[in-house]
Formats: sequence, C-alpha cells, structure tokens
Amino acid sequence: MLKTSLLHPTILKTIAEAGHHAKILIADGNYPASSKRGPRSELVSLQLTPGIPTVAQVLRPLLEILPIDHIHTMGIEPTDEYALDSDPVVWAEYRKIMKEHSFKRDLEPIVKWDFYDAVMSDDHVLTIQTADQATWANLLLLVGVRT
Repeated sequence: MLKTSLLHPTILKTIAEAGHHAKILIADGNYPASSKRGPRSELVSLQLTPGIPTVAQVLRPLLEILPIDHIHTMGIEPTDEYALDSDPVVWAEYRKIMKEHSFKRDLEPIVKWDFYDAVMSDDHVLTIQTADQATWANLLLLVGVRT
C-alpha cells in the first residue's frame, strides 16, 4: 500500500520516470489533448463527469510528491475571443494551493499559442485531462530536482 494521496498507477509510473525539466500538463475539459501534446507524452483521461475532477484537485497531490520549478498558466491575449477583464477566478485557487505547499514562485502565464508550443515539446511527458469547466484552467508544470 502506498502512503501517498496520489494512487493512479499510470501517473505514478510516468512521473517516476520523469527527470529535471520534464513537463506535465494538467488540462481542463476544453483542452485539445488529442492533438496538442508532446510526441512521447502519456495521456491519462480522468474525466468522470463535468467538473470532476478539477485541475486544482489534480494539482494538490502532484505538489505533495514532486519537486516543481515552475507552474505556467495559459496566458490570455486581450484580443482573444475568450479574454477576461482580470485573471481567471481559478488562478486564485491555484495560488492558494501553491502557498499551502510553500511554492516560492507565482503562476507564470504563457500566451495561448506559445503555451501549445511549450506543451508539444519533446520534454512533455504527461497530460492529465480533467473535466474542469473553469475558463483558462490549464497548468503546465516543470519538474525540478530532488534535493
């Protein structure tokens, strides 16, 4: 029996094999995971029902067990048809979770099309597709080093 809050075997195997600079995408329910991912990345589909699980629910156990250097959000260009007047509401939840886990950096937005390019790199090892319905909820985690 594992003494961790993360139990999914494919996720555990993939992150155990990941090294420094590996990229893990926690995708919302709208993310095109079938076409926007790295050439060797594993896809884990966790959509149970609309809204379950959320990106935040997946972020928590990953931060508990992985060293993470950076957390990128999908940034929003003002001209995007889905642009908002301020940060998406869900980003405040991410910041709260990051603070709870003593994460030292803030969220780092990458503009949408550059975000897709960052995900589609050779360093992308895992996409966890959630059923999150929040707007602009995608997160790209960069694995750090074990110290």
